[in-house]
Amino acid sequence: MYSLQGIGISATAEDVYLSLVERGPTRPAELADVLRVSGHAMSAAVVELTGLGLVDLDGAGLVAHPPRAALDALVESRAKELATLRNGVEELTRFWHDHHAQGAGYIEIIRTEAARTAIGRRLYDEATEQIRALTIGYTGRSARPNKLAPGCEEALSRGVRTSVVYGSRVLRDRLAREAVQTSIDLGEQARVFTEVPLNMGICDDRFALVAPPARDWDRRHHIVVRRSDLLDALIGVFDSYWQIAVPLPNAVDTADDHRAAPTAETRQLLTCLSGGLTDESIARELGVSERTVGRRITRLQELLGARTRFQLGVQASRRGWL
Repeated sequence: MYSLQGIGISATAEDVYLSLVERGPTRPAELADVLRVSGHAMSAAVVELTGLGLVDLDGAGLVAHPPRAALDALVESRAKELATLRNGVEELTRFWHDHHAQGAGYIEIIRTEAARTAIGRRLYDEATEQIRALTIGYTGRSARPNKLAPGCEEALSRGVRTSVVYGSRVLRDRLAREAVQTSIDLGEQARVFTEVPLNMGICDDRFALVAPPARDWDRRHHIVVRRSDLLDALIGVFDSYWQIAVPLPNAVDTADDHRAAPTAETRQLLTCLSGGLTDESIARELGVSERTVGRRITRLQELLGARTRFQLGVQASRRGWL
C-alpha cells in the first residue's frame, strides 16, 4: 500500500487523497461516508491536502491533482529545513565544546548506558565495508555474560568484512568461546593474542569506539573517536595486533584441507591452546583427564613434527588448521 504519512499528513488525509485518485471527483460528504469518518475529520483532511496543493474543490466535488509538482516544492522546502537543522546542530555542538569539552572536537565521551548501547549497535549497523576490533570481553564488577555483540550477525550477513583480535582471557570463558565460534562460522576472521589491553571497534574508516577496562562495568566510559590523526593511529594499533596475533580455527577453512582435516575436537583443543588455557582447564572443557590432554597434544606434536607447543601452533597454522 502507498504511504503518504512520511510527508507529514494524517492517516485520514492520506485515505482521502488515495480514494480521490481511485474514484475521481467526489463530494466531501459522500467521501466521508465511504471512508467512515466524521464531517469534522473530512474537513480537516481537506484543509491539509489543499494546503499542499494535492486537492482542490471543483464545484461541489473534490478533485485530486498529480502529486509531482506539489510535492517537489515540499521536498525542496524540507531539504532547506534539514540543511538549517544540520547547521544548527553544528553550531550547538561547537557551543557545547566551547563550554564543556576539555579536548578535541573529534572525541566524544559516552557516559550513559543508553548511549553506550546505541553507539555499540551503530558500530555494526552503519558499517558498509569492514569492522576491525580488539576485545577483552566484559570485565569488572556487574559485567554481563559474554555473548555475540548486537548487530554482529546482521553485519556479517550483509557481507561486512569483520576482523577481530581476542584477548586470550576471553577464550577461557565457555559462553565467550561459543560466541566466538558462532562468529567464525558466519565468516568472521578471528585471531587471539595474550595481551589485548582494551575493547575497541572501528567502523569502516569513519569512527572508532574505545572502551578501556573498568573495575565496575556499570560505571565504564566509551570514547568515540571520529576521523582524525588519532583515528588513523588507532587503525595502526589494530593492524599491529593483527599481525602478531595467532589465527583461530575456521571450520570452513580446515574442512578444505584434504591432506588431513582436523576433527572438531582437535580444533577445540587448538583453540584452547591458542587462548593460553592450562592443561587442567582444557581437560575440563573437553571433559577428559589432564593425562588425556597431554597425550593428545603429544600426538599432535608428533603428527606435525613439532618439538614444542609453540612449534605445534606454527605447524598447525601452516597447515591451515589455525
